[in-house]
Amino acid sequence: PPQVSFTLELEFSCSILLDHAEVTLQATSDSTEATPQDNVVKLSVPIRYEPNLFLSSNTNLHRYEVPPLGTFAHSSGPEFTTTVKVQNLGCYPIQNVILHMALPALGHRQAAILSVTDVLAENATCVLQPPDEGTQVVPVPPEDLLHMDR
Repeated sequence: PPQVSFTLELEFSCSILLDHAEVTLQATSDSTEATPQDNVVKLSVPIRYEPNLFLSSNTNLHRYEVPPLGTFAHSSGPEFTTTVKVQNLGCYPIQNVILHMALPALGHRQAAILSVTDVLAENATCVLQPPDEGTQVVPVPPEDLLHMDR
């Protein structure tokens, strides 16, 4: 028997959110058919909206000086503030968004180079978790800059 394939492209409104779309397809013919009852099919298709997330970050410190090995002061360095923003640029609501951030906290010889002192959140719940006991924390390796001109 002959077959016909086609694609339906549906466009949805931002003002009316649907969880499914129903489509009825019916084939008609001028010929006499023995089983016309199977010429109609009703389809119900779940609708999943594509998110349009925009992630941006900004910091107050774009340059950080690391003193030579062995001359680390025991006092903390300048305060480093980073702002991370997650925006929904689409018109559909988004649920259950989880953002994981891993911060480099150890330098050469396991020296602590970063400690989080405060977490401020708007329209979000933030949980500060140190690495689990079983998690391997990989320190930042020492850089060999002797071959660099500048």
